[in-house]
Amino acid sequence: MMKTTQAINEIKALIMDTVRKANSGHTGGALSSIDFAYILFKEVLNYDPDDPGWLNRDRFLLSAGHESALLYVLLYLVGYLEMEDLLDFRQLGSRTPGHPEAHLTPGVEATTGPLGQGVAMAVGMAVAEEMLRANLGDAVMDHATYCLCGDGDLQEPVALGAAALAGHWRLGSLVMYYDCNEVQISGRTDRVDSTIIDQVFKGFGWQVLEVDGHDHQAISEAISASRGNTEQPSLIIGHTIMAHGAATMEGSPDTHGAPLPPEEIAATKSKLGLDPEKTFHLSPEVLDAFRQRQPELREQAAGWKTMLSKRQGDAEFKAVWDSYFGTAQLDAVEWPGFEPGAGVATRKAFGMVLEAAAVALPNLVGGSADLEPSNNTAGFANAYGDFGSGHRKGRSLAYGVREFPMGAINNGIALHGGLRPFGATFLVFSDYERPAIRLRALQRLPVMGVYTHDSIFVGEDGPTHQPTEHIMALRQIPNLLVFRPADAIETQVCMEMIIRETDRPSALLLTRQAVPVMPLDLHPVVRDGVPRGGYVLQDSPGSAQVTIFAAGSEVSLALAVCELLDGLAVRIVSLPCWELFLEQSPDYQRKILGFDGSLRVSLEAGTTLGWEHFTGHDGLNIGVDRFGASGPAKELAAEVGLTDQQVADRIRKALRDSNAG
Repeated sequence: MMKTTQAINEIKALIMDTVRKANSGHTGGALSSIDFAYILFKEVLNYDPDDPGWLNRDRFLLSAGHESALLYVLLYLVGYLEMEDLLDFRQLGSRTPGHPEAHLTPGVEATTGPLGQGVAMAVGMAVAEEMLRANLGDAVMDHATYCLCGDGDLQEPVALGAAALAGHWRLGSLVMYYDCNEVQISGRTDRVDSTIIDQVFKGFGWQVLEVDGHDHQAISEAISASRGNTEQPSLIIGHTIMAHGAATMEGSPDTHGAPLPPEEIAATKSKLGLDPEKTFHLSPEVLDAFRQRQPELREQAAGWKTMLSKRQGDAEFKAVWDSYFGTAQLDAVEWPGFEPGAGVATRKAFGMVLEAAAVALPNLVGGSADLEPSNNTAGFANAYGDFGSGHRKGRSLAYGVREFPMGAINNGIALHGGLRPFGATFLVFSDYERPAIRLRALQRLPVMGVYTHDSIFVGEDGPTHQPTEHIMALRQIPNLLVFRPADAIETQVCMEMIIRETDRPSALLLTRQAVPVMPLDLHPVVRDGVPRGGYVLQDSPGSAQVTIFAAGSEVSLALAVCELLDGLAVRIVSLPCWELFLEQSPDYQRKILGFDGSLRVSLEAGTTLGWEHFTGHDGLNIGVDRFGASGPAKELAAEVGLTDQQVADRIRKALRDSNAG
């Protein structure tokens, strides 16, 4: 017991020094959570000390990402980080940023900090583990997911929505520790919350255990009981004290989001029996005691890797393994055919393409936020069944009306590895999911967001359901590929591009209304152009007088407008993915944009701000810079000036005005 107490005290000092040197960070929560975290890492967590990415490792996810100093110190104890990393805490270019970032730091499982999302990502990791275990077997996939959360996490609805699904899906491999120190940045939690958390989680179907969060034996017993219950996720409520062990500031909200004052650190070290003059000190015996289990862990990981290598000698198993962890075999997909000239909503085309891809790609999983018929994901759900306690091989995730939890859970599934998740809803509700979209872009996760009903042409549902600013808002998120296909053929090619991506998320924006499938002679042009993000769909016979840039359903509108602009030389450029287009060579971009003195026109049923990137300061940007209205789609088109005749008239007027000038 003395050795453990000594270790905990030295780790507390290391945390205090780490935050103090940076003059920035969070101390109090890290000190209240350390007892649980230390026991978990030292005595329970299965990992490979030499390989942070070992597939069958237990996952530990710090949802309370502001406690990053705690995680970094633990990763130093494991051996994944060096003391230099702790000295560089929160410094530019270091491996120890202010909040954990999965792609930067070995041993960090998820990028956390925006509270609540870590809980949902942990749920996603547990989902992935269950799915893969059902398909690969217990010997290959058998690990736990641990999550450490705080009061702030459970005040965010995304955590509760994800927890409800975890209970519904009976994710027995998920264990969450709630560091209940009853303090947050602005003061005590009873100022803002009186939720009886144990009753809430029992209602969700979780096993709930309560312990003194500083009693090591009670913590160990609770972890053991959690792992013994394979039928329910477990919540361990640890009643703790903020800044536990601090000399005079124990329990103070002032310790939450700031370094402790130097004099408080010195006094605390003295109280803990440590030398106040020593900084960034860890006794060799503490490090040795922490790592005493590592030879066993190395042997366990090596045994698993040997077993897997032998299993892969079996061709049948190797084929199954490769279907999850190999390169997507798109050549095996039998894509659907679409009749040229037929009216097909791109959401309908997506449903057909999804079902075709799913046959050849067993790791394609996902669902809809209670919009399966509208998102055209019902066929996928019917074909593969809902994932649940009685059907672990189910590939359909019935998320219910939970856009934000859906998005964050999908991020966790992608972080785990082996599966390619998608989630679908209406484009207007991408606002509900946006924090998860942003976090997946930051983490470089190849998650597919599917957003149907992508414009005012939703019609009668009115402005509450008609996105206007949403297309451009998604284009503003760095590292996110936003695809807005013009027809069924572009939809299929966009889907191929999304599946090929391995380190970027995608948003696929689809129409409710039917749009004509492009003529057969244009299909090769489409298939060549979409991967480049933009291409000339229709060239002018000579020097263009008008160049129309369009995306989505407005490409067919541009073609109709061209018919009305008889006597004018018109080029039409389809831009299904700005991000891919802007990655092309300058020569290709110049070729497509055609800097030829023509009137440059943008056409999209959304906000126009941003299109000036292609049209310049003197171009004509036609779109919808207002909220919509409730009414039939054709009447709405006239209301906002998006009929072919209205657009043609505006172009002719702009040409007259330009000539007059």
